[in-house]
Amino acid sequence: MAWTKYQLFLAGLMLVTGSINTLSAKWADNFIAEGCGGTAEHSFQHPFLQAVGMFLGEFSCLAAFYLLQCRATGQSVSSVDPQQPFNPLLFLPPALCDMTGTSLMYVALNMTSASSFQMLRGAVIIFTGLFSVAFLGRRLVPSQWLGILATIAGLVVVGLADLLSKQDNQHKLSEVITGDLLIIMAQVIVAIQMVLEEKFVYKHNVHPLRAVGTEGLFGFVILSLLLVPMYYIPAGSFSGNPKGTLEDALDAFCQLGKQPLIALALLGNISSIAFFNFAGISVTKELSATTRMVLDSLRTVVIWALSLALGWETFHPLQILGFLILLTGTALYNGLHHPLLSCLSRGWRPAPEAERERLLDGNRTPINETN
Repeated sequence: MAWTKYQLFLAGLMLVTGSINTLSAKWADNFIAEGCGGTAEHSFQHPFLQAVGMFLGEFSCLAAFYLLQCRATGQSVSSVDPQQPFNPLLFLPPALCDMTGTSLMYVALNMTSASSFQMLRGAVIIFTGLFSVAFLGRRLVPSQWLGILATIAGLVVVGLADLLSKQDNQHKLSEVITGDLLIIMAQVIVAIQMVLEEKFVYKHNVHPLRAVGTEGLFGFVILSLLLVPMYYIPAGSFSGNPKGTLEDALDAFCQLGKQPLIALALLGNISSIAFFNFAGISVTKELSATTRMVLDSLRTVVIWALSLALGWETFHPLQILGFLILLTGTALYNGLHHPLLSCLSRGWRPAPEAERERLLDGNRTPINETN
């Protein structure tokens, strides 16, 4: 079954925007500029402000939903049902999880490499599988348990590669270890978000763009308000601003004025997350959830290759082994080995229609998959 031009466009859009999302965030972190009041040049380390920008990108999906709704008005067949029952508060708990997990990951991205950041996010499989058994009553097949074990082994290898690789002036060994641990902690929260979405959100059959946009609205408003107390909360060694507080949004805007390219990096992050969510949802609908998972794995390769090419990190052979083990774990957990075995034994045949509908069944991904 050959892909249409539209399907190829969606796959390419997901791969490109997903890669830009992580790379633009890391690019912003690499800038050095003066802050407010003529303070000395320092790195642009404002993870919570970057998380606000990410939620702004998700929030824009709500505008896209209403544009589609207006366009469909008056048509006999509409892909957007304006009369669909909908309680926005359903999205508040997963939005809080998304806000916490995303903020932790942006803090961690300041401490470790972009490729390790992307690879370690594969830990979400472990916690999603365990939580789905504990709270959703799901039974995992042996290949899924094997996938979880392979993922654990892959995380160990990637972490070992981080420990053995040569550290530069940007990332000290202690920072790398802390960053890697924060990424794994964030995946626990993301897994809780996915379980909440499955239990309370998906059964209401809310349009995906509306779901992404609503969570983005909650995250944007709440985290924007939290920037005020964060300006006064001391953070010690976790702070990257001259005040030594959890977040200094004023310092961030001063740095933006001194170095306009930071604004370009943030704009790339905001716009890419909006298009990435749209492309991911569309790929699942037009192709399959399995295709989405494969493209997400390819995104890790692109981020890794570009990070090496740009000189943002040094190469270590163990990263290849770790990535391959993680890829194997992902494939086993999501059942990607079934079409491969079928291909080898009977030749290729199209994936069953039921697979197109599986967004979170067996290979659950959050409504608003980010970074």
